[in-house]
Amino acid sequence: MAESRLPKASFWQKLKDRWNVQSGWDVAVILLVFACTGFSILYLKKILYGWMGVTAASPGWLRWLLAIVVVLPLYQVVLLMWGWLLGNFDFFWAFEKRMIARLSGLFGKKQKQ
Repeated sequence: MAESRLPKASFWQKLKDRWNVQSGWDVAVILLVFACTGFSILYLKKILYGWMGVTAASPGWLRWLLAIVVVLPLYQVVLLMWGWLLGNFDFFWAFEKRMIARLSGLFGKKQKQ
């Protein structure tokens, strides 16, 4: 028996649908922004940790605390910067707002149901 299968959506198509963008070029630019942001943060983190005197020998809890308190907010700013430089600021601004809403939901008051 021949099964009728719907064709699977490609990786690019899934990203286009998820991010609600029109072209594969938009997807490529978004992925480039995330890549540039990641590399920038790695570089800035090394500089910041060196400036603060944090080394591999520093306590793990200190490195984690600095990553959450300093590096995570810096990531958000650098992401917007790269998004602006590559012409997708509106997409990344909306992305940031959704991320902040999700994070605030983790720490917000729980509603009784």
